Amino acid sequence: MVLLFAVILVVMIRGGSIKAGPAIVAVLFGFFLASTGMAPSINRFMNSLADTINQISF
Repeated sequence: MVLLFAVILVVMIRGGSIKAGPAIVAVLFGFFLASTGMAPSINRFMNSLADTINQISF
């Protein structure tokens, strides 16, 4: 997930849809959010979302 978000962030910076300053703020926000009590809930949500997407058959 981290690698995917990093690639998306780089693409957004290079594409001009987000500037370097707001990108740094977003990264720092995520970094500090990971050390709060909300981190386990966010992790469970992301895992359940990934499982749901994985179960979709085309």
